[in-house]
Amino acid sequence: MNEKAGRELTLSRRAELLQSGELDLAGLAEDGLKQAQDKSDLNAFITLLPERARQDVERVKRSLKNGQAGPLAGTVLAVKDNIALEGEPLTCASRILDGYISPYTATALQRLIDAGVVIIGKANMDEFAMGSSNENSAYGPVRNPHDPERVPGGSSGGSAAAVAAGIVTAALGSDTGGSVRQPAALCGVIGLKPTYGRVSRYGLVAFGSSLDQIGVLAGSCDETARVFQVMAGEDPLDNTTSPTPVPDCVATLNRGARGLKIGIPEEYGGEGLHPVIERAISEVAELLTDRGAEVKPCSLPHTEWTIPTYYIISSAECSSNLARYDGVRYGLRLQADDSVAKTFLSATQNGGQECPPHQSTITPGDTVRQTRQSGFGPEVRRRIMLGTYVLSSGYYDAYYLKAQKARRLIREDFVNVFREFDLLLTPTAPTTAFRLGEKIDDPLSMYLSDVFTASANLAGIPTISCPWGKDDSGLPIGVQLMADDFREDLLLAVAAVIEAAR
Repeated sequence: MNEKAGRELTLSRRAELLQSGELDLAGLAEDGLKQAQDKSDLNAFITLLPERARQDVERVKRSLKNGQAGPLAGTVLAVKDNIALEGEPLTCASRILDGYISPYTATALQRLIDAGVVIIGKANMDEFAMGSSNENSAYGPVRNPHDPERVPGGSSGGSAAAVAAGIVTAALGSDTGGSVRQPAALCGVIGLKPTYGRVSRYGLVAFGSSLDQIGVLAGSCDETARVFQVMAGEDPLDNTTSPTPVPDCVATLNRGARGLKIGIPEEYGGEGLHPVIERAISEVAELLTDRGAEVKPCSLPHTEWTIPTYYIISSAECSSNLARYDGVRYGLRLQADDSVAKTFLSATQNGGQECPPHQSTITPGDTVRQTRQSGFGPEVRRRIMLGTYVLSSGYYDAYYLKAQKARRLIREDFVNVFREFDLLLTPTAPTTAFRLGEKIDDPLSMYLSDVFTASANLAGIPTISCPWGKDDSGLPIGVQLMADDFREDLLLAVAAVIEAAR
């Protein structure tokens, strides 16, 4: 069997063929690397890892030969470049981490490695996961495989593009306000954001610590369920992980939608929602009704506060988390320019003489400022400044504290609605993929791309984006399912219904 056909199989079927010898794992990995190079114009990867991939192949082939293959043997994986992999670059798509090599591997990724994945590269992303279009990367924008003149979504745009282009069978992303689901929708793949605390964040570079979650992008619900199943669960290295048992999402993948109550929030529509996506929601609602679910309207009354609440809280946490990038301990370091400092450096290098303190105007703060000014891109600097402002004396109560109160109300909306409904059905994004450069100079318009996704991060609930048809331009449409805490099994089961109908 050729590699292209092998990638299009379900993971369980690929595993059977690998075990029987009808499919070659080395061929799968080499084809993925070749596809990445052939489709380099998509700019989906920051770093390709051919040697590591070949080492992974040999390790998995030994396990296959010994009859001890892990459950993910046959998964060719891309990893978003804000997730640590020991011995490899970890850039977060930012110049401020130039030259940084990760000294350890993230817990979630290590579990996948132990289960048999083959990693072929680190995927491009918006810098420090801040963006909805993947145009904020220091390594250039990612392009949508369905139309290279359009964005793939962000911030996990490289991961989504790599899956959609058939380069890999699955990818890891991170989701702080929609960064797995929105690119999944715009690229036409599955995107799962687990419950906050379901997957360890150890080894995920922090953006918004109370919002971040590692998620999965894949071409099928089967592969999504299997990857999630392996990486989920409590981790002693992350005290925010939950001891709640992980259900067998693979075993329940075919449970269907019969008997479920599914709500459509009245607030997730109206102005700004493209008619083609509104029509897709109606079609999926009709499908789920035909499959035995009860679908009816519901209300999440504090939805209108989602975007301001999210951007205040996430920017505040960003400001705090990114303070560690100071040009002193690791990554980029730019010395502030000063003629006296240059004279001092020359003198000390040539003769070891010390420069009198009054001769230099350089301070450690100058070096930090110069490094941050040059190392961070404009969107990251914008959010750092916004976060610093809302945390500052005199504004903390008016903005940050008020946003935390609004967050509690948003969370209570979901708690209340899940007393009656098993799932919610909403759009993932208000539009299909927009053109490169279309919104880059309009931050507010870009931020509104998260209008249907950020609430789930504020509430901590699990959600999934599923492809459903295309618009008149051939661009993918995504619909979103939301569930109560730790009910990823329900999300995946109903997503499988949608996938089968599609």
